Amino acid sequence: MGPHPAVAAIRLAVRRVLHDVLVDPSTSPPARAAAPLVLVACSGGADSMALASALAFEAPKLGVRAGGVTVDHGLQDGSEVRAAEVAERLRLLGLEPVECIGVSVGRDGGPEAAARDARYAALDTAAERHGAVAVLLGHTRDDQAETVLLGLARGSGIRSLSGMAQVSGAGGRYRRPFLRLDRQTVRRACLAQSLPVWDDPHNVDPAYTRSRVRHEALPILEKALGKGVVEALARTAQLSRDDADALDAWAARAEAEVRTDVRPAKAAPAGAEAPAESGAAEPGAAESGAAEPGAAESGAAEPGAAESGAAEPGAAEPDAVELDAVGLHALPPAVRRRVLRRAAIAAGAPAGSLFARHIEEVDRLITGWRGQRALNLPGRVEVRREGGRLVIRQG
Repeated sequence: MGPHPAVAAIRLAVRRVLHDVLVDPSTSPPARAAAPLVLVACSGGADSMALASALAFEAPKLGVRAGGVTVDHGLQDGSEVRAAEVAERLRLLGLEPVECIGVSVGRDGGPEAAARDARYAALDTAAERHGAVAVLLGHTRDDQAETVLLGLARGSGIRSLSGMAQVSGAGGRYRRPFLRLDRQTVRRACLAQSLPVWDDPHNVDPAYTRSRVRHEALPILEKALGKGVVEALARTAQLSRDDADALDAWAARAEAEVRTDVRPAKAAPAGAEAPAESGAAEPGAAESGAAEPGAAESGAAEPGAAESGAAEPGAAEPDAVELDAVGLHALPPAVRRRVLRRAAIAAGAPAGSLFARHIEEVDRLITGWRGQRALNLPGRVEVRREGGRLVIRQG
């Protein structure tokens, strides 16, 4: 008799991801090297415990070492005890190495965003310290649907509506095997294996936006529209991602054509997770089991006027990015805004602090030029129109 259908489903999902990791030349270890190590990020919730169990089962059959990391955010009483318990459960599953990391959560972008940033920084550090080729995250199809709905509510662009990627992070470090599985399947897999799980009280706390989406908004939508809303939102994410990737690739080619400075671009490559049109920072998604994806709801300072008057045309500073205004004006708006965002990032603007309103203000220097003053962007980046050029530099 085979495993429970839910257990078979989670194992198959992990097996496919491990196969992808092994055949990916960017993550595969060199010949004769030790077996590659794959870590699972585990909060102790049902999603990540199911993921840990599937990794522990599948990894040895493929010659992969399996380890685990749990992050203690220190936001609840007794969190260090729970984190230690989760680490012990991972060891009992046969994972090695297992690490419990305590982090200090700041306030930038709100508590959810700060917790997410601290968590991913800890996971990056652990992966580098242990030489892991990948870190598995337990986000499910339901998490994806919630992320898309949050993006819609913010009026985000297509990149934000594309939700979470199955592969993300530097060098494709983060993998999400469960994005095509619903939360109930994952929970049934835990029950079938008698896995102990911890339900984070933040997940049902209405103070958190994602919790309200999960327990109020989505049920209301399904009651009004019928079953299938979660699947439809997740499908929207994939379709949006395909479109966003195509637009980003177009923007990368267009940027090379309209840049008039000789310095190479430092902007994120096409397909990067930062949104091109989002009204807020990319939702990014918290580790499964966290209440909120952590998108920063409050943005950086509005683009403001720097010195009054347009600058006289002249040679740009060495680190400046120069763009041909006529060439920019000829581009479709969606492509032009992506080019402007890439250029701002290349000049030093932090991608996570660059909002739609910033790019819209910069776009007006191209489409509605009336001698406006220079604009200030996050990261002390200044944008000004100098004759037929748009010059972006860090001041």
